[in-house]
Amino acid sequence: MAKLTMLDFLLRQFYGAPPLDVKADLTGKTVIVVGANTGIGLQASKHFACMNASKVIMACRNESRGAAAVAEIEKATGCKNLELWLLDLTKTASVIQFAERFEKEEGRLDVLLMNAGIAVSEYEEFEGWESSLKVNYLSTALLSLLLLPAMDRTAREHKTKPHLVIVSSEVHFWAKIPDDATKTLESMNKNKTSLSGRYPESKLLEVLFVRALANRLSSTSPIIATTVNPGLCDSELTRSVPFPKSIFFAIFKWLVAWTSEEGSRQLVWAALGPAQDNEEVEEKMRGGYISDNGIREPSDFVLGESGREREVRIWDETIEILSKESPKVPQIVHNFLSNLG
Repeated sequence: MAKLTMLDFLLRQFYGAPPLDVKADLTGKTVIVVGANTGIGLQASKHFACMNASKVIMACRNESRGAAAVAEIEKATGCKNLELWLLDLTKTASVIQFAERFEKEEGRLDVLLMNAGIAVSEYEEFEGWESSLKVNYLSTALLSLLLLPAMDRTAREHKTKPHLVIVSSEVHFWAKIPDDATKTLESMNKNKTSLSGRYPESKLLEVLFVRALANRLSSTSPIIATTVNPGLCDSELTRSVPFPKSIFFAIFKWLVAWTSEEGSRQLVWAALGPAQDNEEVEEKMRGGYISDNGIREPSDFVLGESGREREVRIWDETIEILSKESPKVPQIVHNFLSNLG
């Protein structure tokens, strides 16, 4: 069982990020990076471009900032295989349109890196959901499911093993989610005052979602789904934190945060790590939690009986919610995922 103390966290940060020990040739392969215009998403996109990816789709909310990110990577790497696609995770319609466009225009999907996320301290709502729940969890889960058929098709046509990587965090160790409600997500959504723990909670939800997804993928499925911890990085994640808390975060990050490039190494490892050459590691990666260039144990809660029970309940609630947003969700669940109930 695994625990994470504040001392563990600080020592890990001070020790430094491990080097990127992945060497891959992505010729012929397509990569999607969601949240690619800044921070670790931008740096991960740059790494993929340097590995000769035939196409890196940089999914961004803001067109001008996304275009600037594409130009930056082109200048740094010489890669011309970058495309900017607009995606707004606060809007279900945008998520569905993105998936439909990909299905219409693209043939293969080798890596789906779900990196977009927000950390908020004040309540904001999008389409009836608190912003962190909407962006970090529900829309992330929806796009992951909608693109499953493309990954499955890619695997069978090209004899490869696509990776779905959702960027979580070690702060999921410190998260607590309500256990007194049949509908966990609805219960969390009704709480409009206690938002200090919402970011860790959303990261825990991501870990539970990926474990549930991996458990429902066929044992013969070529898709490898993981969550990854990039560490605390100097990024724009906390840009919405108000003064004076923003001063504390700025000082804290100055003392212990890694650079965005250092954090992005974990994303690349999760997407391209040793699974291609090691079947034993590959099996452990399915539903796994990646940190420090390896597969690590998630929190005690996730591994315990209560966590396993909650994983099932939240999965069922998630599918119920997303099925109302897109009729394709129940079809995908039926065609690609088993029912463990």
